[in-house]
Amino acid sequence: MKQITIAGNIGKDAETRSTGQGDSVTSFTVAVNDRKKNTTWFDVSLWGKRGQSLAQYLTKGGKVCVSGELSTREYEGKTYLQVNAAEVTLMGGEARQERQEQTGGGRSGGGYDDLDDDLQF
Repeated sequence: MKQITIAGNIGKDAETRSTGQGDSVTSFTVAVNDRKKNTTWFDVSLWGKRGQSLAQYLTKGGKVCVSGELSTREYEGKTYLQVNAAEVTLMGGEARQERQEQTGGGRSGGGYDDLDDDLQF
């Protein structure tokens, strides 16, 4: 088993779909840039209720950190990198700023703002 942790920007809004056996899977893409500004794309799958719950926050332009099992698939001569996510951490980003502008910048508008806790350590 190959484990990977990536951090990058969400390429398009997450989509949740049902499988034939009653399970659900939430899919989204993550773009990771290296120091030379090369971009590597990952197709991410998050299964079950966690994926359903997080889908509304996994929007294009948002920053995310994903840990899970790495695999590859071949299609029409291209290799695609896939991550079966075990953990997903929302890190904010453009989607958060846009949502704050739409809701007047307040904390009651939903979206990422609901996840902000003022924890003291």
